Amino acid sequence: MTLRDFGLLFALMALWGLNFSVIKLGVSTVHPLVLTALRFSAAVFPLIFFIKKPDVEWRYLMAYGLSFGVGVWGLTTLSIGAGVSAGMASLLLDMSVVSGLLVGWFFLNETITRNKILGVGLALLGLVLIMVADGGAVTGKGLILVLMASVFWSFNSLIVKRANTQSIFAFNVWGMLFAPLPLLLLAVIFEGTQVITELPNQFTQWTLFSVLFQAYPTTLLGYWFWNKMIMKYSVSSVAPMTLLVPVFGILGGYCFYDEPIEMSQIIAAMLILLGLFVGQMALPKLSFFKRLRGNSCKKSTMS
Repeated sequence: MTLRDFGLLFALMALWGLNFSVIKLGVSTVHPLVLTALRFSAAVFPLIFFIKKPDVEWRYLMAYGLSFGVGVWGLTTLSIGAGVSAGMASLLLDMSVVSGLLVGWFFLNETITRNKILGVGLALLGLVLIMVADGGAVTGKGLILVLMASVFWSFNSLIVKRANTQSIFAFNVWGMLFAPLPLLLLAVIFEGTQVITELPNQFTQWTLFSVLFQAYPTTLLGYWFWNKMIMKYSVSSVAPMTLLVPVFGILGGYCFYDEPIEMSQIIAAMLILLGLFVGQMALPKLSFFKRLRGNSCKKSTMS
């Protein structure tokens, strides 16, 4: 990965980390699923009328919209509405790093090198320390929701790879077209029609700010660049960058909502950064899994 792309991804992770505080601002007045539907509606309309549909099959657009819109952000926003702190939500969503490596290896035959395994191991140690030091800002329901969202995050990268399009921005916009309606339907199914009818009374200037911030810099700009990097580099190389998101998510929670930052969290954040650095180092690409298979074959031959 070039230094320029690494720097831009670093800045993007800061933006995404702060976005969790903005989500928390929005769910304080509007139902989480409705807020997410508004986010993707603002991102799609009216822009979609000026962008040509990318040359990919409809099934990839539908899969991306449902996975990204409903699976990742619908569930994550629900988890914040269910009591998970902004910092903890950004942290738990990062569990996709592990599943991202496995998805890349199993579905795309990507090599998992020793440095990536070591880097993820250090980063996951940091994640565990943050979880222990969070002070209990997690509910059982919220925990399940955000962990489910982390799995969907990993499959987003697979969908983008399978679609194999160079029109990344158009793919984002047309894919997100399939997110708002399912989100609204789920909100009505679980909460009733009042989540729609009461929206005009609940909508404030802060709700509008939350929707627009999520729709434009976070979604349109952020995921255009993210998916571009997914197409340019391997999933297992790009996925560890998301380990930076909880660092900025925790800082945002502290600045805007007085969520505490303890010394153990600072140490954990340094472990995450170290893990990220190790995972990006250009070490000899000796696959851990291939090495295991090779040793097994040698033992079989000797016996």
